[in-house]
Amino acid sequence: MDKQVVHFTVDFAINEGKLAEFESTARTMTVGSQKEHGTIGYEWYFSKDRKQCRLLESYVDANAVLAHLSGPVVQELVPKIQEYSSIARFEVYGNPGPKATEILEGIEAKIFAHGIGLSR
Repeated sequence: MDKQVVHFTVDFAINEGKLAEFESTARTMTVGSQKEHGTIGYEWYFSKDRKQCRLLESYVDANAVLAHLSGPVVQELVPKIQEYSSIARFEVYGNPGPKATEILEGIEAKIFAHGIGLSR
């Protein structure tokens, strides 16, 4: 496993009656993220009842994470999707770098570092 790669797991609780708006914004976020240099993956998974959603994101390195956090997807579309949902959990795996760490901790993301001797 590449120790430079950074993964996000974001769990959303979708507001009652707002699924269509949530899905539309999620599609727009995906298109925008795919255009960002350094994005490896950006995938949405819904619970059977479609009241919860998990977003899995992967970035090549800390620079790509910072670019994402500073870019239009996060700055413009994350506030919009939060009109239709709430973030139930936000976890980061890997080293997002000092600036991104400060931003992520400010929004209460839990950051998990690579385990000693467990990752290659």
